Amino acid sequence: MDVQKVGVIGAGQMGNGIAHVMALSGFDVVLNDISQTALDNALAQIQKNLARQASRGKIEDAAVSAAMARISTSMQLADVGATDLVIEAATERETIKQAIFDDLLPHLQPHTILTSNTSSISITRLASRTDRPERFMGFHFMNPVPVMQLVELIRGIATDEDTFQTCQTVVEKLGKTAASAEDFPAFIVNRILMPMINEAVYTLYEGVGNVRSIDESMKLGANHPMGPLELADFIGLDTCLAIMNVLHDGLADTKYRPCPLLTKYVEAGWLGRKTQRGFYDYRGETPVPTR
Repeated sequence: MDVQKVGVIGAGQMGNGIAHVMALSGFDVVLNDISQTALDNALAQIQKNLARQASRGKIEDAAVSAAMARISTSMQLADVGATDLVIEAATERETIKQAIFDDLLPHLQPHTILTSNTSSISITRLASRTDRPERFMGFHFMNPVPVMQLVELIRGIATDEDTFQTCQTVVEKLGKTAASAEDFPAFIVNRILMPMINEAVYTLYEGVGNVRSIDESMKLGANHPMGPLELADFIGLDTCLAIMNVLHDGLADTKYRPCPLLTKYVEAGWLGRKTQRGFYDYRGETPVPTR
């Protein structure tokens, strides 16, 4: 199938990044959210990010206005149903995602492919609640979407080959690389990354090192561009905890038990950069470790 029009549900950090790269690559985009403010903020952020790319010579100046012209916004799911490919990028909670797909189903075209940008939730389970499990799969972008080159494509047990090939072609048109992953908890990237972050939190929790020494050790000792606690703040500690819970529940192995300190930070509302406090305090000119 030739995908020309893409629906993106959720105008947050991931959703606006997905809309950005889709529009820049020539797809018409319908960006949906339940909040008009979120949609307005997303458009402003996309415009800003495109302008930054142009100022650095990564894209032509004309590409900015052309990409923005390809993006329309709507608070009505019915408008998303008129697309060839839907990418759900809402909050990482299964009940929310299920409710979105339930509401979206009556408005879909027969050929529309449904996908989720979930970082950990079962694709097979999400697909089973729809009328098209064979045309449903995981389409997991990395954050920040305009910068990161990888997209995980995750087949559910019922996903057919045409759906996979169509989504793989879309990834190629974006100039990104697809990694095919099986539908097991957290897939590839987060199956490896999140336990490392969780172990870094345990290292902090047990007093083996402080925030700064843990991050510096991994940056200078393992050549990581960001320390694991700094990265956790960037991702969002609530997201990290949600993925660890999916791993722990789905695989029933104690090595995936979320660190109590990670849970405590989330309970405090210290979720990282998005709330200005996490393992670092971002309210001043430079981030300051909170432990």
